[in-house]
Amino acid sequence: MFWGGFWQGLPFRPGSFDGCISISAIQWLCNADRSDANPYRRLLTFFTSLYRSLVRGGRAVLQWYPENTQQMELVTSCAMRCGFSGGLLVDYPNSTRAKKYFLVIYAGQREGHKHKEPTALGVEGGAAKTQVGFEKKRERQFKGKQGKKDVTARDWVNNKKQRQRAQGKEVVNDSKYTARKRRPKF
Repeated sequence: MFWGGFWQGLPFRPGSFDGCISISAIQWLCNADRSDANPYRRLLTFFTSLYRSLVRGGRAVLQWYPENTQQMELVTSCAMRCGFSGGLLVDYPNSTRAKKYFLVIYAGQREGHKHKEPTALGVEGGAAKTQVGFEKKRERQFKGKQGKKDVTARDWVNNKKQRQRAQGKEVVNDSKYTARKRRPKF
């Protein structure tokens, strides 16, 4: 893990990594937070040091949220200028909430290997889906529910009372109102 300013370059030896994953980090290289900050120079420094620290044929997947198309073009052009190949991948391009941008880049090629370009989740057979299916309710799987029979509330309360009696605790007697749902009080 590197905690320094990654716009100043990555301090790793050449060929140290087979791959790199980044989540929402490269968008901060585009900020000009000071008067002497130059986003283009920051991006070139970062991508040059990233290219150097990857082995030939290494991959990098950088997830980010660009502010506009100029920022997308700036980041991808800087990566390509530093020697990377690849491009921008958009998951769920027609969605406003689920849309994610990934810069998928390769540091050269290994001898005898050819890169297979990844496809986005909203894409099938090279063409984007026009609709994304959403379900109203998600089925949840609980770890404790597997193989257990369905227990009613009354059975659960009676079992708990029985366990407490076995421990010697004082427990209220059972009645016809045990484990009934209460009406709301107004």
